[in-house]
Amino acid sequence: MSESRVGGDERVARAALSRVCEPADAAVGRLVAQEGARVALEHVDRVSRRRNCSLAELLDRAHQDLTGINASGGRFIVPGDDEWPTQLDDLDDEAPFGIWLKGDADLRLVALRSVAIVGARAATSYGARIAANLASDLADRGWCVVSGGAYGVDAAAHRGSLAVDGYTVVVLASGVDVAYPASHEGLFARCAESGVLLSEAPPGEVARRWRFLDRNRLIAALTRGTVVIEAAHRSGALSTARRAADLGRQIMGVPGPVNSIASAGVHRLIRDGATLVTCADDVVREVDGGVVVIDQGVAIERLSQSASEVLAALNTRKGQSSDHIAFRCSRLVPDTLADLAELELARLARCTPTGWVSIARSET
Repeated sequence: MSESRVGGDERVARAALSRVCEPADAAVGRLVAQEGARVALEHVDRVSRRRNCSLAELLDRAHQDLTGINASGGRFIVPGDDEWPTQLDDLDDEAPFGIWLKGDADLRLVALRSVAIVGARAATSYGARIAANLASDLADRGWCVVSGGAYGVDAAAHRGSLAVDGYTVVVLASGVDVAYPASHEGLFARCAESGVLLSEAPPGEVARRWRFLDRNRLIAALTRGTVVIEAAHRSGALSTARRAADLGRQIMGVPGPVNSIASAGVHRLIRDGATLVTCADDVVREVDGGVVVIDQGVAIERLSQSASEVLAALNTRKGQSSDHIAFRCSRLVPDTLADLAELELARLARCTPTGWVSIARSET
């Protein structure tokens, strides 16, 4: 499905790093960015306490992982691949070394118009119903629903999208071949048929408790906004919202009954500035790339669809050349330059010495 300009040695080294390093390891991430994955892997091997596994054995295991995932119809994507969602680069040193995928959809394309729906595992009937209905309505409007595959709100959101044949992405804390929870094996199989299962963990890895918080940053980074439905004060869903806010994404909350403990965290999130939403139209107004651009309080234009897609491909920190952006968006360079000019005039993008970047905007 995906083509790449990334060499085989780099891919194998990144696959090996995904097995020996925990997600969001910023120190290793900086080394990968500065020196490449092979040098980073050699460094990890030198300082590792795992003396029972040599560098050659690590690389051999990575080859086996790559062969196995390809044989099962899955794939391992890395920065530089056609399918790599560039919005993950916003995570900087905490960006994943690579992503293991299983599913028929193209991750980059479906993530361009995606919304995260997260919330309580122990969801009430109200929370599950709202999550399913919201996901269905968003999918009907062409939006991909991203969530974590857990019980409660997550599962309801995935099922709601599937009910209308929409795209859905499941971000797992286990390998893509390990169903967690096990009772969701059938649900995940359906999600892979019309969407993508995604994980930083290599095949065969079981879910670890600490990886659930780490995977939340991927849910936040992949999507244009995060909707929280039912979350207690210490809910993990709130960590997804916090990461989304740090990344400049839209944060939204669906209110519950005023005396509901299950919605207490959502109500606090709304008090702290998250947008209150009650339906898909509310969400789309917040996250739609075809937004009205505000200049000194006056609506001056609506972005074209092509400019919206280019904007979604830009990064707020890492510059990209117009040729690379055109390649990522599957369009001609002159057309891409016209879209970039539109974004520059709208003060949504600028050309820096390292390339084009998006400009964080507070009013749209």
